[in-house]
Amino acid sequence: MAGEIPSTETKNQEINENIQDVQAAVEQNLDLDSSEKIEDNKEVSEDHASVETEKQNFEPISQEIVLLKEAYESLQTQLETTKFQLEEKESQYKRLGADFDNFRKRTQKEKEELDTQVKCSTIIELLPVIDNFDRARSQIKPANDGEMAIHKSYQTVYRQMVDSLKKLGVSAMRPEGQEFDPNLHEAVMREATTEHPEGTVIEEFVRGYTLGDRVLRHAMVKVATAPESTDAEVENQTDPES
Repeated sequence: MAGEIPSTETKNQEINENIQDVQAAVEQNLDLDSSEKIEDNKEVSEDHASVETEKQNFEPISQEIVLLKEAYESLQTQLETTKFQLEEKESQYKRLGADFDNFRKRTQKEKEELDTQVKCSTIIELLPVIDNFDRARSQIKPANDGEMAIHKSYQTVYRQMVDSLKKLGVSAMRPEGQEFDPNLHEAVMREATTEHPEGTVIEEFVRGYTLGDRVLRHAMVKVATAPESTDAEVENQTDPES
C-alpha cells in the first residue's frame, strides 16, 4: 500500500542483496587481480627463461673465446721459440761459413807454401848446374869449328834452362855496383879501395838467385872498404902547417 513504511523483512532483503552485490564485485575484482598476477608471473617467467636461454647460448661462446685466446698464446709462444731457433741457426750458419772460409784460406796458403818450398828445393838443386854452364862459357875458348859446334850446343841447353827458370819466377842477382845488403849478399872478401864508396859490392864470385821475395842463394861477393890511413896522412891531418 502506497505510503506505507517498508517492513523489516524488506529492509533485510535489500541489505542482503546489497551485500551479495558487494561480494560479487569483490570476487570479480579478486579474479581480475589474480589473472593480472598470473599474467605478470607468466611474463616474469618468460623473461627469466629468455635470460637463461641467452646465458646458455653465451656460455659456449665464452668457452670458445677462452680456447681461441689460449690457442693464440700458444701460437705466439711457438712463434717466439721458432724465431729464437732461427736466429740461433743463422748464427751457427754464419760461424760455420766463417770457419770454412778461414779453413779454405789457410789450406790454400799452406798449399801455396808447400808448392813454393818444393819449387825452391828443386831449383836450388839445379843452381850448381847453371854455375857450371856459366864457368864453361867464360873459360872454354873453342879452337876450331868442331869445338864451336859443341860450344853452341851446350849453350843452347843452358839458355833453355835459364828460360825455364825465368818462367818459374827465378831471377838472377846483379849485385856489382850496389850497396852491400846482408839479406841478399854474402861477403867472402873485402878490399880497401878509393875507387868505390865503402860498403859497395865490387865483384861477384858466385851468382845469387831469388824466387819472388825468397832468396834461393845469397850472392858471394867482394865488398869495398875504406883504405887505412898511413902515418904521414895521420900527421898531415893533425898538423895542417906541416
